[in-house]
Amino acid sequence: MYVDDGWRPPLEPPSRKPRITKRQERVLVWVLALNALLLLVAPIGGATMAHALMALFR
Repeated sequence: MYVDDGWRPPLEPPSRKPRITKRQERVLVWVLALNALLLLVAPIGGATMAHALMALFR
């Protein structure tokens, strides 16, 4: 195998850039935090509504 010092591959790979911007990352973190909060709050709210409906029909 011979080595050419001046040889470069025909197409160099494009530079790697971040896939999401800092603003998009911040929004994603807020959305995940909101979903985690709702995951905890929604069952409590659902139970409250079920108890209210049961009390209404008694």
